[in-house]
Amino acid sequence: MHAVETIQPAARADAWAVTSAHCQAHYQIVAEAEPDVLCRVLNYFALQFLTPRHVAVNREDDLLNIDIVIDGLSWHRAQVIGEKIRNLISVCALDMWSADSVGPIAVVAAAQ
Repeated sequence: MHAVETIQPAARADAWAVTSAHCQAHYQIVAEAEPDVLCRVLNYFALQFLTPRHVAVNREDDLLNIDIVIDGLSWHRAQVIGEKIRNLISVCALDMWSADSVGPIAVVAAAQ
């Protein structure tokens, strides 16, 4: 048996906000309770080589309440990912804020 070393990939540079400091972003998502919605939401982070620090999901009737905390990205990139998540057909609402604030500072609701 051989030990396998895992190497963390370097943080991907944000071409649109090169000088921006990285932040911790909090996402609160309400989506329809469909079997693939959680995978589709988390895939937006995986495509950027980002691993969430915290993920919590709670199903209430026909809705999923998804809380995600992630760091290692600029606020601009966090907003872009938020907009992509918001555009998923199953997403009903998305609130997001940075760790520097006390609560949601950008509230975006999807039209159903």
